[in-house]
Amino acid sequence: MPGDSKYIDEHTAGLPGKEVRTVDDSQIIDLFFARSELAISELDAKYGKVCHKLAHNILDSRQDAEECVNDAYLGTWNAIPPQRPDPLLPFVCVLVRRYSIMRYRANTAMKRNSSYDACMEEIENCIAAPGRVEDHYEAKVLARTIERFLDTLNRENRVIFMRRYWYSDSYAAIAALTGLTEKNVSVRLARVRKQLRDYLMKQGVLT
Repeated sequence: MPGDSKYIDEHTAGLPGKEVRTVDDSQIIDLFFARSELAISELDAKYGKVCHKLAHNILDSRQDAEECVNDAYLGTWNAIPPQRPDPLLPFVCVLVRRYSIMRYRANTAMKRNSSYDACMEEIENCIAAPGRVEDHYEAKVLARTIERFLDTLNRENRVIFMRRYWYSDSYAAIAALTGLTEKNVSVRLARVRKQLRDYLMKQGVLT
C-alpha cells in the first residue's frame, strides 16, 4: 500500500480522539536530538491515540498493539538523529504499521483477525490473485502506481480508501469519520476498487 507522507498525513487530520497539543513537531524532534527522555513522552502525548488505533485495527489486541507502538517509538528514537522527518506523524505511523503487520503475520498461525483480513482480501481481489502481488509486479513500483491513482480521486474518496486499506478501519468507523452511511462507504469502496483495477490494467500492471 502507498506510504507517501502526503496521503498518510491528510487522512489523520480531524480524526476523533486525535489530541491537539501545543508542542510543535520541530520541538519534539529537537528533544530527540538532545536525547531527552521527554521526547517519547511528548510524542506519545501528541500522537499516541492515532498510533494505538492504527496498531489495534491490525492486531485486534490491546497488548500486542501497545508493544508494537512501543517498538515504533524505539525505532523513532534510533532513527532521530540523524533523520529529521517532516512531518513527524507519517514517519511514526509507517513504523507502527510495519511492526504491527510483522506481529500480525507472526500471530496468524494461531488466529485470524477478521477486520484486517477483510481489508486485505478486498484489496488483493482488486489488484491481483490473493497472495501473489509480488509475482505480478515489484511491490515498490505497484505502490507508486497506486499513489498516482489516488491523485485522480477526490479528497473524500481518498480518505475512504486510505482509512480502509492503510488504517484497516471498519465501515462503521469510516462512516462516523466522513458522515456517510456504512452502505454508502461500502458502495464507494467497491467503485474505487473497480477504478483502481481498471487503472492498473491501463498502466500495464495487470493483464
